[in-house]
Amino acid sequence: MAKIKVFRTPIGFHDAYVAAPSQKAALEAWGADANLFARGVAEVVTDPKLTKAPLERPGEIIRVSRGTADEHAAALPRSKRRAKDVRGEPVKSRTMRSKSRPPSRARLDAAEKSLARAKEKFEVADADLTSRERRLAEERMKLDRDRARELKRLRRQEEEARGDYQAALDRWQP
Repeated sequence: MAKIKVFRTPIGFHDAYVAAPSQKAALEAWGADANLFARGVAEVVTDPKLTKAPLERPGEIIRVSRGTADEHAAALPRSKRRAKDVRGEPVKSRTMRSKSRPPSRARLDAAEKSLARAKEKFEVADADLTSRERRLAEERMKLDRDRARELKRLRRQEEEARGDYQAALDRWQP
């Protein structure tokens, strides 16, 4: 049986550890589409403190936070941080509330209406073309019937005339 190793890759503010027999098995456990090891994003872990929990549950992903909530908040840009009072509670300040109006939908509404009108216009044009095509197909069928009938009549006349001519030639020749 293959020796089980522990692998780690970062996921947001956590590290995902998994005990698996190979890098391929670790990637499958993480559901990765790309080779994270080749990209340098995943690695083998040998520290006994970090390998203990994953080795107790092989194949299962163990998430370990990479810092405290305060450290995570400190990593945010200043504009995204929430102010805190002396007790460490978030402060609801007036400057944090948005005073501006919501964005206008006027342009979007106009674009949606224009798109709907264009679709309707092309549907009407398509229906008109379909109707004209049907009428042309009917005309084509009528023309084909008339042609067949007329050519049949004229071929009969030609055969009759040819027969009369041949009979006249036969009588004329001594």
